[in-house]
Amino acid sequence: MKDLRGKTAFITGGASGLGLAMAEAFGHEGMNVMLADIEADVAREKVEALRAKQIRADWVKVDVTSRDSVRAGALATVAAFGKVHLVANNAGVGAGGVFGEVPEGDWDWVIDVNLKGVVYGMEVFAPLMQSHGEGGHFVNTASMAGHISPAGMEPYCATKFAVVAMSEGWREQLAPRGIGVSVLCPGVVSTNIYAGRRNRPADAYGPDGRPVDPAALEQQREWMAGGIDPLIVGQRVVEAVRDDDLYIFSHVEYESVVRERYERVMAGFEKSKASPALNTLPGDRRLDVPLGRR
Repeated sequence: MKDLRGKTAFITGGASGLGLAMAEAFGHEGMNVMLADIEADVAREKVEALRAKQIRADWVKVDVTSRDSVRAGALATVAAFGKVHLVANNAGVGAGGVFGEVPEGDWDWVIDVNLKGVVYGMEVFAPLMQSHGEGGHFVNTASMAGHISPAGMEPYCATKFAVVAMSEGWREQLAPRGIGVSVLCPGVVSTNIYAGRRNRPADAYGPDGRPVDPAALEQQREWMAGGIDPLIVGQRVVEAVRDDDLYIFSHVEYESVVRERYERVMAGFEKSKASPALNTLPGDRRLDVPLGRR
């Protein structure tokens, strides 16, 4: 997708943060943009702001935890713009805590939004992209938490590691169909993800069980405010889509941390090479074929 002008992007979580930044970045490249968000009033307001910048935009209410809702959003986008060429599966929420104290509902919520929401976006839109024959691209938002796992962030990291893994596999499967797949892995960006619990439905996931601590919330807000400008990340995404990059990083300072993690992985291999138990196995073993291709 070298030429973006006149093509259409569908962006989940599009009414704020990284989603809105990607919408603006793609819009400035001449794309039509559909903001898909669970907060309809906010999406409507942001569409007006994009239109004031001469960006052709529309909005649709979408709950990414529902395949039917994602499908309805796809139909609305086709009705508005004719075709869909790029999908940013960007909607995400944060959850974590002390081991044994994370509510069951939080696990379900973060998996439904961060993991299943990406699955639904991929499976609903890939056939639509393939049908028009003009190629397409997916950008799946993971995180640096898809490569490293700080203690206390296990639910969030589990879903983001999954998004990285799924994107790697889907990229191989969809390339022959003319569809690219990238995975966006940012660090701290100045967004409002810290306030995402406002959209956690109690009827689906049970009572929150976590009273709001205004001081803690303010601390998180200040921390997130110190992140980089999301529009810069949106512009980096445009570059990556044009270049058909698999991994999109915006925080290069994390390179050493990721390298340290893989050094520990490789140390595990080295330790196992000296294992008395493993050294009883035949020496002519071959790599498993599917894994060996990578």
